[in-house]
Formats: sequence, structure tokens, C-alpha cells
Amino acid sequence: MELRHLRYFAAVADTCHFGQAAEQLHVAQPALSYAIRQLETELDVTLFYRTTRQVSLTPAGEFLRAEAARILAGVDDAERGVRRIARGRGGLLRLGLTGTAAFSHLPRIARIVKREMPDVALEIHADMLTPVQCDSLRSGALDLGVLRPPAVGDGVELTVIDAESLVLAVSADHRLAAEPVVSMADLRAEPFVGYASRDSAVNDAVLRSCRSAGFVPDRAHTAPGTAVLLALVAADLGVAVVPESVRALPLDGVVFRDLLDGGTVELALAWRRAADRDSHANPLVGSVVDILAPAPSRESVPSLEERL
Repeated sequence: MELRHLRYFAAVADTCHFGQAAEQLHVAQPALSYAIRQLETELDVTLFYRTTRQVSLTPAGEFLRAEAARILAGVDDAERGVRRIARGRGGLLRLGLTGTAAFSHLPRIARIVKREMPDVALEIHADMLTPVQCDSLRSGALDLGVLRPPAVGDGVELTVIDAESLVLAVSADHRLAAEPVVSMADLRAEPFVGYASRDSAVNDAVLRSCRSAGFVPDRAHTAPGTAVLLALVAADLGVAVVPESVRALPLDGVVFRDLLDGGTVELALAWRRAADRDSHANPLVGSVVDILAPAPSRESVPSLEERL
């Protein structure tokens, strides 16, 4: 049974008139009649009662009419879906996220994608450091990344989507917990809790801010991720300087304070450079970057939150 036969049958079933159906289908009536007879022969059933005055459906024809409508609707949906994917408007996008971006930016990114490209499904890979994301983008394991610049290695393009202030996290019992605002110089004698990875962009930003204040931080403890880092701070094992988005992870015993001179850390979208993509590259990447990344020609760039 060919789709052509089903479409011909559906047209005759809807009109109960071979001449009108042939006109709708832009085919000759004899060709249409022959195709219907072929279908009946293949199925070994009579689909239409035919008289000189009218055409009507047999019980088998009534059943096939409903099934044909369902099948043809599914085929039409599939065709539209394939075209959307080919145009970069639908399909699966594998998205990598650095640690804090999963709770600070993923909800906003997901809402924008859902609103602008409802046929896109996101496959999330969280807690990926910048070097790992860059390797995954180059290998094709990720389509798009949200990471802390700079990119590591060649073949990865970036566009900055946000810059977060660094804030202080201290134990609720710490002397600085009572201060509304703190300067980096106030942390000179404090033990620090930092991220364990040598590739942490946050660690690098904290080190730059400390050096600008005239000291090198005493990193007494390290943590594999933000949740453990805050637990060590709550235990008063040290202070931590973290992106402002970490405030979204409230933990009993930890308070956050603004830093006058803490500096900022950037967050960027990253993707494999077009010149390095192969024929299997995901066509979604360019479309998603267009809706998430600010236009470089704008004098003032709205944040993701402002675009919701």
C-alpha cells in the first residue's frame, strides 16, 4: 500500500465523487479510478459502493477512512518535523553547563528555548568545567555549552551572555557575617575554601581580586563543587568568594555579603567553530545561539532575564 493510494482514497472518501476528488488531486479521473481499483485489489476488499448516481463507502471503506486520516496526519507531522530539524528549528540539543549555571541560568535558558523554539528538546549535562566542555564540543559530544571563559584549546567560539559579581560566603558565626558590605582587604588573614579543580575560572577570578587587594589567599580547603564548598563554609572552616548566583543555594549556617572590590566572572555560550563542523553537526546550534546570545551591534545588551 502506497501513501499515494491512501491520499487518493481519502480524497474520494471525503467527496464521495471521483470527478471532484480527481480535480482536488490534480490527476485525471481514469488514473484515480485505476489507483482505487489497485488498492481494493491489494486489500482484497470493496471500499466503495458505486452506482451510476452515487458513490458511498462500504463498512471496510469507513474503517479505512479513519485509519487513512490518522496515518496521513502522522506522515504530515513527520514531514513538518523533519523540515523543522533541517532548518534548525526542532530536534535534540545537548547542552553542557558549568556548576553554578545549572541553577542560575538554566531555568531562564530553558524558558526562552521553550517559548521561541517549542520543538527543541534539551539534554542537560551539568557540572562540566570549561576544559571538559570545550573537549566535548570539539568531539561532538555536546552541541552547546554554558561555561566560564576563556575557552580552552582551538575550534570553539564564545559569546558572553552574563557577568556575575563575586560575593562573600561566610559562616553565620563569622565576625564578617554582621557586616553588610565587605572589602577584599578584610579577607587578608582568612583561610579560604576554593574549588578543587585547577581549571576553575572562579578560582582564577578570586586570585586576581585578592592580588589586586595586595595579598595571596590562603586556600586551606578545597571542594569538588558548590554544595560541598558551602558545607565547609557553614562549618566555619574558611570563607569563600563565589559567583552571586550561588545565593540561590541557601544553606543553614551560611550568609552572603556583597564585596566592594570582588570583581566579576563572565558566563558565555560556547559552540564548535563552524569551519570545524562536519556534515553531521547539529543544525540547531546556530538557531539556539541566535535566540540566546545578544546581538553584537547593540549598544546595550539585555540580559537573559530581561528577555523573558
